[in-house]
Amino acid sequence: MTWLDQVLAEGEHAERMRSDLEYFAWHALKLRPKAGQLESFIFNAAQKKLHETIEAQRAKSGRVRIVILKARQLGISTYIAARLYHRTINNPGLRTIIIGHERRASSNLFQIVRRFHDCMPDDLRPSIGTSNAEELIFDKIDSGYLVSVANNEGTGRSATAQMLHASEVAFWTDLPSQMASLMQTVPDIAGTEILLESTANGFNDFQSLWRKAEAAESEFMPVFLPWSIDPGYRREIEGDFEMDSDERALADLYKLDKEQIAWRRAKISQLGSAERFPQEYPLVASEAFISSNFDSFITPDLVIKARREKVDPYGILIIGVDPAGSGDARTSIAWRRSRRIEKVESRRGLDTMQVCGWVRKIIREDKPVKANIDVGGLGVGVFDRLIEQGESRRVVQAVNFGGKPVEPAPLDERGQPAGGPANRRAEMWSNLKKALEEGRLSLPDSDSLQADITSAGYKYNSAGHTNPDKHPDGGAEPWPPRRRRGGGVLRCRK
Repeated sequence: MTWLDQVLAEGEHAERMRSDLEYFAWHALKLRPKAGQLESFIFNAAQKKLHETIEAQRAKSGRVRIVILKARQLGISTYIAARLYHRTINNPGLRTIIIGHERRASSNLFQIVRRFHDCMPDDLRPSIGTSNAEELIFDKIDSGYLVSVANNEGTGRSATAQMLHASEVAFWTDLPSQMASLMQTVPDIAGTEILLESTANGFNDFQSLWRKAEAAESEFMPVFLPWSIDPGYRREIEGDFEMDSDERALADLYKLDKEQIAWRRAKISQLGSAERFPQEYPLVASEAFISSNFDSFITPDLVIKARREKVDPYGILIIGVDPAGSGDARTSIAWRRSRRIEKVESRRGLDTMQVCGWVRKIIREDKPVKANIDVGGLGVGVFDRLIEQGESRRVVQAVNFGGKPVEPAPLDERGQPAGGPANRRAEMWSNLKKALEEGRLSLPDSDSLQADITSAGYKYNSAGHTNPDKHPDGGAEPWPPRRRRGGGVLRCRK
């Protein structure tokens, strides 16, 4: 190699160290693996996927706003620590905040950064001016870290920063108010980054935050990372290992091999319950939020099958309209041809006249044979206005979700209902479940739609005649479930 080649090579190396995070991590950062001594940081599959997604968003918008739902121990916190450390030491005047759900968690994240710094090559490591349990300031470049805890006293209320790592946000005590504070901490300008990451913790504020990101109703992009992405989550097959029927169905549905199923079986044994496994190690985002005390009326595997079912569009078009109020609730419209739900669209904040305008536009352009409208609450005004505007009663149909089922429950010897749906809404949910179980329906490939469908719980009410409960926002988010058994009527909670 000539001296010129060497100079060029050194210049290329230096440039890549500044601009290429994966290259920088491999050459400069050390981490402590699950077993063994310190080693170079080489991105795993989950970290690569996250990195590519973040870089794509940054290239498009100039900033990063990401919410990450993850399985346990995929190295996501370590990746974020490396990313923000790389930005912090290469940008004078930049401040980074680390916030965990408890003090020890924040300290553990901070220790990852300190290990990175302590093990850096001497010629790359910036000098430290302030170093304590809550701050790490690089004096010569005026950049550094602030560490806080997600509680009423912490959350970085008085700080200003350009980078934010919020960890395990599903376990924060008051996520809405804490997020409101943090969003004022990081300015809404190019070059800033906010990364929220967490495992699931049942139906809570993080689940609502995730759902809004899925539905593109917030500035955050959702990134889901299942346990199956990690090649380490496998177990060597021993003896006469055979998958049971449920495991075979799972393997077929999610393209899992025997080693992955063997690992899953062993992990369930460690956890002591198959019900806890999806929350800690989900395969799809929706099942992560279904906690052990929740019975999903329609399970995620049924929806996944329907999302993968390919049905050519044919037959007449029918639309279903679920009007909502003008607040945060969603008005949703579904397009269906025979066995295929072609799409579902939702809009927030529409008043009665705006819903009427949307439906009339669809009737004129798409020419559905039927437009079925839920006339409970706001829907009755939508229906009446459409008829007043001259729409045909043969097309515009009123459906009362709270009314009696089309096919009432059979009666017992005393003339009382002997099981079955309590009302029209429960009947429709039952029909949907039956169609999915029989493989007779194709659904849009939508995570948000799957979350809506699987978030409906159920119970059996021994009183017999009950109306279905509905979430205050019109069903856009899952309602906290409970389940009770008695003889009687199926009641869907949505």
